[in-house]
Amino acid sequence: MTQPGGDRPPPAPSGVKEGKHLMLARHRQSLILQAVRSDGSARVSDLTQRLGVSDMTIRRDLEVLARDGLVEKVHGGAVLPGTPASHEPGFEAKLVLERPEKTAIARAAASIVTPGTAIAIGSGTTTFALAQCLLDVPGLTIVTNSLRVTNLFSGTRGLDGTADSVVLTGGVRTPSDALVGPVADLTIRSLHFDVLFLGCYGFDVNAGLTTPNLAEAETNRALIRVARRVVVLADHTKWGLVGLSSFARLSEVDVLITDDMLPADARNQVEEQAGQVLYADGMMASQVSRQSA
Repeated sequence: MTQPGGDRPPPAPSGVKEGKHLMLARHRQSLILQAVRSDGSARVSDLTQRLGVSDMTIRRDLEVLARDGLVEKVHGGAVLPGTPASHEPGFEAKLVLERPEKTAIARAAASIVTPGTAIAIGSGTTTFALAQCLLDVPGLTIVTNSLRVTNLFSGTRGLDGTADSVVLTGGVRTPSDALVGPVADLTIRSLHFDVLFLGCYGFDVNAGLTTPNLAEAETNRALIRVARRVVVLADHTKWGLVGLSSFARLSEVDVLITDDMLPADARNQVEEQAGQVLYADGMMASQVSRQSA
């Protein structure tokens, strides 16, 4: 009499399973490397569709390839090693990246804004998402160096029927539609506002907040100097990225708002330096303060 399961092959030893998994990962990483070398860069969103795996799997593969010196991680994907740190993606290119995370971060940031206050909004796609959440907040005075934010508020009125006051700094336009340079800096120095909302190219425990644009770094420093409170909006893919110029230390940030996909080791490092960290998850945000640790 045949025993139950007697016709089944014996289970593969754990080492065989691990070996198969390793071969799959190596094959996938080889395909990723081929895509980067072919086009000069590759986006996480494109790779997930092409290879049929999660974005977290792709990001782990990119970590391996980056450690081996085969690629360099950038916001939303990877490029060939040696790509200049001064490379600055355009606004439209960044707008499609990490949309759910940016929306969640923007909603968390909007909850900080009080009607009738003076705020500043820096340039970038995450801060633009924040601006979209503030269209119905009455009585705001908004200082911005973002052409996109200015255009968004042009002609709009709050729920009370009054128009928000928008101050555009002027300056030289960057690929990300920010206005920077001496004209912008001079305008900013004469102003004062309650809360500053800034984005960044990358945030890192050693480099702090960075941008690929030297002039934008100086304009961001000017904004920080005249703000009573500094709030930084940065999704998890920006962790560990370092642009050409640093414009603030993490310890200068009063509130950092990111999403709940930030790795645990990164959370520990950020929470030790930033005044307060919010992890946005859809409509919810959990709060961690270094003072309560």
